Amino acid sequence: MANSNFLKVLSRQFPTERSVITEIVNLQAILALPKGTEHFLTDIHGEFQQFSHVLRNGSGSIRTKIEEVFGNTETASNKRALATLIYYPKEKLEIIRQTEKDEDLNDWYTVTLHKLVAMLRRVSSKYTRSKIRKAMPEDFAYVIEELITEKEEVNDKQAYYNEILQTVIRIGAAEPLIEALCNMIQRLVIDHLHIIGDIFDRGPAPHLILDTLLNYHSVDIQWGNHDIVWMGAAAGSKVCIANVVRLCARYNNLDVLEEGYGINLTPLVTFCMKNYGKMDRQAIHKAISIIQFKIEDQLIRENPEFGMNNRLILDKINFEDKTVTIDGKKWNLNVKDFSKDMPTVDPEHPSQLTDEETVVMNRLCYSFTHCEKLQNHVKFLYKKGSLYKVFNGNLLYHGCMPLDSEGKFLKVKVFGKEYSGKALYDELEFWARKGYFSKQGTKEKERGENVLWYLWTGPKSPLFGKDKMACFENMFIDDAAASHEAKNHYYDEVDDAKVVDAILTEFMLSPETAHIINGHVPQEVKKGDSPIKCGGKLLIIDGGFAAAYHEKTGIAGYTLVCNSYGLRLVVHEKFTSCDQVIATDSDIVSDTIQVEKFPARHYVADTDMGIEIKEQISELEELLKAYRKGTLFSTQTRMDL
Repeated sequence: MANSNFLKVLSRQFPTERSVITEIVNLQAILALPKGTEHFLTDIHGEFQQFSHVLRNGSGSIRTKIEEVFGNTETASNKRALATLIYYPKEKLEIIRQTEKDEDLNDWYTVTLHKLVAMLRRVSSKYTRSKIRKAMPEDFAYVIEELITEKEEVNDKQAYYNEILQTVIRIGAAEPLIEALCNMIQRLVIDHLHIIGDIFDRGPAPHLILDTLLNYHSVDIQWGNHDIVWMGAAAGSKVCIANVVRLCARYNNLDVLEEGYGINLTPLVTFCMKNYGKMDRQAIHKAISIIQFKIEDQLIRENPEFGMNNRLILDKINFEDKTVTIDGKKWNLNVKDFSKDMPTVDPEHPSQLTDEETVVMNRLCYSFTHCEKLQNHVKFLYKKGSLYKVFNGNLLYHGCMPLDSEGKFLKVKVFGKEYSGKALYDELEFWARKGYFSKQGTKEKERGENVLWYLWTGPKSPLFGKDKMACFENMFIDDAAASHEAKNHYYDEVDDAKVVDAILTEFMLSPETAHIINGHVPQEVKKGDSPIKCGGKLLIIDGGFAAAYHEKTGIAGYTLVCNSYGLRLVVHEKFTSCDQVIATDSDIVSDTIQVEKFPARHYVADTDMGIEIKEQISELEELLKAYRKGTLFSTQTRMDL
């Protein structure tokens, strides 16, 4: 009965035998196409310009296509110029218009349009016409479809083809068409984008990155710890809000809050002037940090199951000898005058917010929760994001699988129950969603908000992966030993095949063919670190997009590309600026490492989409049988009757 009802519903979409046959043929043919190219980026950290450029050039994929199409028929400088045009069509056209003589401009348009059409044919060759049409701008859909489907070398069509181009040029539409072709090439060279966490913090423009992703044709996101703390802030978690403001102040990115999101910092600035005698970035950083430490202290006491009592620091301060005891060890504080460095900390009640601090946090909370742009961005992160994703036989997550000292899945208590492995991820994600979507004032929402903060900084969090976040130590203890943050045992086991295989098996993946792809920990190439772990089964592709990491890592980030032939890692050098690329036809310097070449080319049939298509074909064949057996009447049959 259930199957019969399903077929009746399906028949509304495919009401005739012919419509069913057409769809089966179409879907079966799609299975034989090469799989689309996947692009993996992680730890972008607000670096919009570099992110945008890597997205535009597909981590070198466009340069590769240019070589395939033009090879030795074009000079190296011409190929570089074509690449720059495809990356930045609007900006490059403006330069061409100023440098080319009027009598030569039409010739340039003609030659360039021929090249771009050849490129578009190449990058669209493994897609259906339907998919290509969806990528076409409506205004030029007819022209582009004719140009890429007709063969200019065929005598009967040569004049027709050339007339299209010449008419476009004659009526002044060459530049809009060039822009449209370039944008289509950018879109089609990458079929699907994976962002493996940490869009926010450190860099100056995470809001612009999210604006770009909102309009990207196909994307998924695995939340990073720096994303989750912003998600918590948008949910109204005051402890997450304090952390977000502190990070923006620390990395001199308060403009992200004020200009990027319109967060009102005036109450905080006024508070700083009154209590710290200054209203500069350093004063804001110190003031919000003290507020953060107080709220965290309260939260840890209210949630003993988090196991973070060792982070109760404020009540361990000795205000007389200016020391603090952490984990049983006494450290000297760099505080000269508590009335200036910690003016709002009451030695008798160190974790209690002053009335003024409470007002500041209430106003910040209102600003974060009522910021339309931030709320739209965070809703997008929830819609397209998750703590992990299994995609085309690979496991994607940002941080780590929490492990104990024996390399076993760490057992973590979440509100009275123990979880480990995949179940831990699932339970934490459940509460991360409750923290944002549950009704204000409910216990569910409170717990969810607390989990969002725990995911940011908790010692057993799969996003954080360290025993502590040493914010207090970094600010008030000069001895670097106090700030040491021990990594989870996961990072000691990344080359152990048994451990990696166990993780893949936990997520129902084949250890023989699957990979783990994650970021979070910058690989220090200058010290010999390699992102390729466990013989290529595990890839840590955080190479430090953020400028703050460049000196430490020696590079400016890794990205990963997976096409129908295999996996290749792209190593990026420091990116200067888009302006320099446009002016000089230079590109970001990148090296490519072939991680894996597939034994046989992968097709759509080998992908997750292929599994879905096969299921659809099976359902349609059942509908076809029903039509032919007369157990279900098609529209045509009903008309005949």
